[in-house]
Amino acid sequence: MTLTDMVLMGCIVALLGWAIYDEAVLERRRGKTLLAVALLRRGRADSLIFTGLIAILIYNNIAAQGAVHTTWLLGALALIAIYLFWLRTPKIRFKAQGFFFAGNWTEYNHIKAMNLSEDGVLVMELARRRLLIRVRNIDDLEKIYNFMIKNQ
Repeated sequence: MTLTDMVLMGCIVALLGWAIYDEAVLERRRGKTLLAVALLRRGRADSLIFTGLIAILIYNNIAAQGAVHTTWLLGALALIAIYLFWLRTPKIRFKAQGFFFAGNWTEYNHIKAMNLSEDGVLVMELARRRLLIRVRNIDDLEKIYNFMIKNQ
């Protein structure tokens, strides 16, 4: 196994680990999910560039008659990237004590202020940062509002 194959295996394991963590573990971590809201995807251009670069690497490996094992690893990496960037829906998960947003846990008592921008972005001011929550369906903002009022 070459260094390239080991790096590809590391990337595959890391991306697959993140996909499993995001879909299965976050659902059960820190208690039951009381409300899950679908978010808009970000960085479509970045994901398109990444997927295109993997396709170029697959083509170059086949054209140069490279190792078949490397081609399979690149194909697996491309499939995982397509799933993560194009098929999976990012979510914000509200729990009893806080919420998960982009894989990070935030407790409700850390929220200093909440505002709604004109274009439908929920802005949560925390002590050290600002969260910009872009929901897929604008009606979900009302669900978040009702949830926050009911559980505070």
